[in-house]
Amino acid sequence: MLAKLTHHAAASSAALRKHSHLLFILPVSKALSSEWPAGDVLASLMARRRLKAGELAKSPVTGNLKDGALACWIMLDTAKPAFEQQAAIRGAMQPLLAENPAELAIVVCGDEAPRRAASRVAAYCAWVNGAVLPERKRKSVRKPLKTIHLYGARDDDEFAALRARAEGNVLCRELTVLPPNELTPELYRDRIKRLAKDCGWKREEFDYQRLKKMGAGAFCAVARGSEVRDAAIVNLKYSHADATRTVALVGKGICFDTGGHNLKPARYMYSMHEDMNGSAVVLGILLAATRMQLPVNLDCWLAISRNDISPRAYHQNEVVRALNGTTIEVMHTDAEGRMVLADTLTMAAREKPELIIDFATLTGSMHAALGDRYSGVFATSDELGAQAVAAGRKAGERICVFPQDDDYDSALDSKIADVKQCTLDSDPDHILATRFLKRFVGAVPWLHMDLSASSSKSGLAAVASETTGFGVGWALDLLTNRVT
Repeated sequence: MLAKLTHHAAASSAALRKHSHLLFILPVSKALSSEWPAGDVLASLMARRRLKAGELAKSPVTGNLKDGALACWIMLDTAKPAFEQQAAIRGAMQPLLAENPAELAIVVCGDEAPRRAASRVAAYCAWVNGAVLPERKRKSVRKPLKTIHLYGARDDDEFAALRARAEGNVLCRELTVLPPNELTPELYRDRIKRLAKDCGWKREEFDYQRLKKMGAGAFCAVARGSEVRDAAIVNLKYSHADATRTVALVGKGICFDTGGHNLKPARYMYSMHEDMNGSAVVLGILLAATRMQLPVNLDCWLAISRNDISPRAYHQNEVVRALNGTTIEVMHTDAEGRMVLADTLTMAAREKPELIIDFATLTGSMHAALGDRYSGVFATSDELGAQAVAAGRKAGERICVFPQDDDYDSALDSKIADVKQCTLDSDPDHILATRFLKRFVGAVPWLHMDLSASSSKSGLAAVASETTGFGVGWALDLLTNRVT
């Protein structure tokens, strides 16, 4: 449950005295103004620290008001990119939220347009960081933020859309951090069932036996290594009466990835419960779109399984037949993501959507290419790639578009099958994985996101936690731009 947002007129001294934790967002200025709330305290703090006014645009100043309340001041340039604005506000908010307040007051100053822009950034940062992610400590000190008091900005429908976006981001992060014994494929499917009922989504499950009969050999090759046959492809549908377009969302949902027979070493297997993050991103988008009543039909496909090691697990050199008839030579059992996505993308493409977007924590080579501050995207047209970049800039979730030219396919030539699953060389695996997956989407326009920014130790943009929920905001801006 996210914090309640209340709106107030310009902050009076009497109103501010009611709050114990306050964030003051100021316009960029070369001089301090006595008209700013608590301006006298700020002036004293700046003088004591020998700081010039302009330095507030680079880093916030935190201190106590006369009544002991904790306050933080920052100048925000709303002309800067969304990523920079979000990072600045998140940094200013962190010392306040670190004390686990039940309420937070946000005071925005300046002209109306920058004030409104700043209030949107601040409200979103407060929502995503005021929520408490699951933890299992006996004595937890974390408490959720219950109320956000916003001074200097009026209420409108935009805040409802922002809240929905924050709710989607938080859901994605909540699911991603759950330990693997609490999010087995069976338990994950149960959670999705409850979500679907609460949100009014149509749901259909394709379990292991059904997929095997259908001929989904790529998915079943990965799923068969698990002791419990609880893997499934789950289809969720959101419909809107005014929608004229259908977009398919596909998410990789590997609830734990051992690497299979090509076993990961301990340092790389740690945190592999997060290999289901792509499916969590899809659920976050779906929840937010539902709350926003976004006028688009969403056809969502979640590839839920584990990649376990066992006598039944698939081996190198096997040849398996995918749902679309393509035969695949298995080269490495730790390249399981592209296997489960192959059949899932085939199922999504058969419904003939206007666009397919898939999300996956897919390759280490994408992380090597970009680190954890960007995610990589592949697009089937330059126009689609440009739309993806624009949506990332607006959302504060930065992406980089990579090439996927046809001549990369030669690296995946197999002597015994239609295609190799991957190579064992130091090739650009993020590109080769995309070329492999493209065989399963046919002629449908397609965006593939390799989520190298799903986890960032120092947080990213608006989000302070290591798990970022990257992709939810990006997709919402992309979808909104396409349907409005």
